Amino acid sequence: MPEPAIHVADLRKTFTVPVREGGFLAAVRSFVRRQHREVHAVSGVSFEIAPGEVVGFLGPNGAGKTTTLKMLSGLLYPTSGEVRVLGHVPSRREAAYLRQITMVMGNRNQLQWDLPALDSYELLRAIYRLHPDDFRKTRDEFIELLDLGDLVRKPVRNLSLGERMKVETAAALLHRPQVLFLDEPTIGLDVTMQKRIRSFVAEYNRRCGATVLLTSHYMADVQALCKRVIVIHHGRILFDGELATLAADFSADKTIAVTLKEGAPERIDFAPYGEVLGSEDGKVSIRVGRGRAPDVAGRLLHDLPVADLTIEDPPIEDVIESVFAGASAEAPERTPEPAATR
Repeated sequence: MPEPAIHVADLRKTFTVPVREGGFLAAVRSFVRRQHREVHAVSGVSFEIAPGEVVGFLGPNGAGKTTTLKMLSGLLYPTSGEVRVLGHVPSRREAAYLRQITMVMGNRNQLQWDLPALDSYELLRAIYRLHPDDFRKTRDEFIELLDLGDLVRKPVRNLSLGERMKVETAAALLHRPQVLFLDEPTIGLDVTMQKRIRSFVAEYNRRCGATVLLTSHYMADVQALCKRVIVIHHGRILFDGELATLAADFSADKTIAVTLKEGAPERIDFAPYGEVLGSEDGKVSIRVGRGRAPDVAGRLLHDLPVADLTIEDPPIEDVIESVFAGASAEAPERTPEPAATR
């Protein structure tokens, strides 16, 4: 069995942050006796990711996602626990390790603001000591895949958010890393640009066999790229498994969509069958308990002139929200994390 690309065991990160009430007197007191409290951003996280696997890392703001990614990339030192990526300990920041990873954070710039992206690409070539021929081949390949065209010749400050994110993504992968930490790579982008970034990441994974750990609040990113997801909340893992099984494990409901034949009565009371979610273009959606779905479907087919009927899991966004809601109800009250840990 091959060694995992990412190995995490009982990973923890605790921040000590100052505490002070508002007001002048509280400010004066803080000079004499400053009080602190501990914030447990990550609390005993464990998982492994195989080489070439694309995994979604999901959780609400403050769950500990970015803190975990920063420890995996070596930007933060863990309080305790074991982390190994490609056989390296990230916190040592060894050059051999840094050449094999990258971290992309949405809305964070790494390119020179006043220079064309091509000039920054040349700087990255020198930093990573890339062979000129290999560098040009990779650069031109990315320009084609991302449809960058003349964008790389314009100063970065003149690009739109979506255009800037495309040239930033290309820059982050010029050294062909084997592990990608993607933290909200499509945040703030329109639907077309999100799809372009997703397609590029999928193609890069296919061509290079890279391992990808992705955080995103856009479930379209996760559904398009990830078969497996890890759900984290309050610094702890709630779920680790295939995306397809998430609904089965955490959702108690199914959605039945019913389309009636032409000529069917216009007013039909669907309430006896379940909770009516809505009607659009002649299709009525009904929510029923997972165990009742086959029986309700049979009744609908028997009672009504049905042209089409489907039984579906609820939208994955609703499932994820129910996971968080259940965890919040069971967990003790928790002080919000500092913004830097999110």
